[in-house]
Amino acid sequence: MNFIMAIRDLHNRVISWVNALQPVILLLARWYIAWVFFKAGLTKINDWESTLLLFEYEYEVPLLSYELAAYLGTFAELILPLLLVTGLFTRIGAIGIFVVNAIAVMSLPDMPPAAYNLHVIWAALIALNIFWGGGRFSVDHYFKIK
Repeated sequence: MNFIMAIRDLHNRVISWVNALQPVILLLARWYIAWVFFKAGLTKINDWESTLLLFEYEYEVPLLSYELAAYLGTFAELILPLLLVTGLFTRIGAIGIFVVNAIAVMSLPDMPPAAYNLHVIWAALIALNIFWGGGRFSVDHYFKIK
């Protein structure tokens, strides 16, 4: 019986260390995803003509005109990362970025496997903030926003 209790105590100590890292992991995930998508938004506005051409001829965004898709996608890639960086309305920002990521995957049917895998990793990191929020190091936590 003492062996079982010793294993349990060890397990609980390890888990408490892991739990202590959760706010840092959520912060790093938020910042990384924000950086990736904000950088993509900056690339789009730096060469708007190329962006429009890509949305017209390369991307196959469903239900929207290519121009509206370009404006909405760029807007989302520039604004939603700001929510993630600050941790303000983190879950809403993360859901928005998740949608942008999913549309990017659906809109480029010939995406190389390596790029597809990267989008899957991004989706997993985004999901952390959808399900657990911004964590202790966020504006949400400070203002008690769920």
